Amino acid sequence: MTILSPVVLIALIATVTYLSQISNNKVRTIAILDESGLVANAFKDTETTKYKFLKNIDLEAAKVLVNAQEDYGLLHIEKSDDINYLENHVKFYSEDSPSLSIVSSLESKVEKSLTDVKLVQVGVDLDKIESAKIDVSIIQENFSGEKTSKVESIIKLAFGGAAGYLLFMFIIIYGNMIMRSVIEEKTSRVIEVIISSVKPMQLMLGKIIGTSLAGITQIIIWIILGGLLTGLVGIIFGIDMSQTPQNQVIEQSIVNQQLNGQIETILSGFYHLPLTNLIIAFLLFFIAGYLLYSSMYAAIGAAVDNETDTQQFVFPILMPLVLSVYIGFFTVIEDPHGTISTIFSFIPLTSPVVMLMRIPFGVPIWQQLLSLLLLIGSFLLTVWFAAKIYRVGILMYGKKPTYKELIKWIKY
Repeated sequence: MTILSPVVLIALIATVTYLSQISNNKVRTIAILDESGLVANAFKDTETTKYKFLKNIDLEAAKVLVNAQEDYGLLHIEKSDDINYLENHVKFYSEDSPSLSIVSSLESKVEKSLTDVKLVQVGVDLDKIESAKIDVSIIQENFSGEKTSKVESIIKLAFGGAAGYLLFMFIIIYGNMIMRSVIEEKTSRVIEVIISSVKPMQLMLGKIIGTSLAGITQIIIWIILGGLLTGLVGIIFGIDMSQTPQNQVIEQSIVNQQLNGQIETILSGFYHLPLTNLIIAFLLFFIAGYLLYSSMYAAIGAAVDNETDTQQFVFPILMPLVLSVYIGFFTVIEDPHGTISTIFSFIPLTSPVVMLMRIPFGVPIWQQLLSLLLLIGSFLLTVWFAAKIYRVGILMYGKKPTYKELIKWIKY
């Protein structure tokens, strides 16, 4: 599965992208019946959309004609000089439901055209409006003189969000893998042979570290193999994996706005990030956070006989993890240095995700070290408790444990 999974995933993505490109490259013809005569100049042909204007024909005849010629649809603007009336009386007829991008494009064209007409009707000079428009870009700078930008903030947000979410998924996937592995060994009685030659603490740590290394190796293989396969698919089949209809809309928007130097701004923002601090902190918090949660999963696996009994114990573990993601995406993003963000970046069960999302926005080193020390200390304490549960539970069969039972095992 390590090799097959990325192959299947890339194949599915390539298939969807290819079909999407075929659909997106199809030339659509849209008929326009503008009885008002106010919006005809708003429509210009593109590579994928052609417009044809109908004249001297009523609406019903136009519908029949468009349907017979198998055009994509018919845009009808009623005959009226009242812009306020036309605002809610523009209709689009088609055989099937039109795509969202087509409808949005038509709406924006009609909206701009009618707005210009209304401004002219009230005596406003459109040329003066265009010349009076000002594009303000606020320069961000802290009190020490270091400049930042909106693009840099977006990059920080993306890096922090990706790091936090990656840890969240890694813990859930490989934590459950550790738990299932312990349950499998326990139910097959293999553990009775193993436990005679090693201590429970050594066995538990070996399973955690072994599964962690296997998971990291698997992810590295996926990344390398995924990158190679993506490149090969693009070269062999001529498929651009990034060209979805949504991306093309975004690219067209960027072109229309003429954002000169956007790439340079993004690169500048990226290089202004404290990359060394980010990479080191990511590795340390990622490893410590995963080890903390994986020790809990190992203890749960030792305490139960089957996966159906794990729900009562897994849910309390997932709650702080889900809470940390929620705080990260809804609180840290808005106020990375606020009280809530700071407090939860020190709580060991939430700090791996929350602190990883805070660091790109600039966190003092002493806060990072304190949070990491608390996290490592909590991991060692959790391992000690988990080992006690593991030692007793690994040889317990046929009894569904309760929290009261687990507390007794810890006291042994």
